[in-house]
Amino acid sequence: MDELIAGIAVPQSAAATQATRLVEATLSPMLFHHSRRVFFFGSLHAAARHLEVDSDLLYLASIFHDTGLVAPFAEPAQRFEIDGADKARRFVLEHGFDDGSADAVWQAIALHTTPEIPSRMTPLIAATNLGVLTDVVGVGLDALDPRLVEQVVARHPRDDFKSEFPRAYFEGQKHRPATTYGTVNADVVRHFMPEYHAAGMIQRIHDAPWTG
Repeated sequence: MDELIAGIAVPQSAAATQATRLVEATLSPMLFHHSRRVFFFGSLHAAARHLEVDSDLLYLASIFHDTGLVAPFAEPAQRFEIDGADKARRFVLEHGFDDGSADAVWQAIALHTTPEIPSRMTPLIAATNLGVLTDVVGVGLDALDPRLVEQVVARHPRDDFKSEFPRAYFEGQKHRPATTYGTVNADVVRHFMPEYHAAGMIQRIHDAPWTG
């Protein structure tokens, strides 16, 4: 049976169905609801902006976008966005999509926390980023129909998202704080780990192995 929320149909492909089962079993309920809201908000923004976005790919990008914050996907040597992107790319290829589709999902996830750039890239990247921005910090919320937003939140409640999400965001990165350099993720690490001091850009320039 089709699942329809806020006028948006959840993809019913085998890949989408299996991704839902995998991610729901892996993420906390809070992160799972967040990931689903990203899909619906991203879809609503795409429709309002007349962006042609493959619904399956947007769903897969949305559902996997924060998996890099949790085991077994989290790796210590790279940004959490890349962990999620790598996992999603493998999943997409294993489920019969072509390299182009896998690369598109990878890029959408890898760039989902990057300011400004996603909106100038492909519709899939832009829609994923817009869904994230709306759900996390409210960017673009005023452009969406409040009745549709209410339907999304009724199905996937926010509960104590403002308190729970920052903590989960930090927990997925506290063992690899250096990977947050130059990203919005660094703000989260500094908030919860004020004793951590990463080298800034000026220091890195001065420490470079050059004489002048």
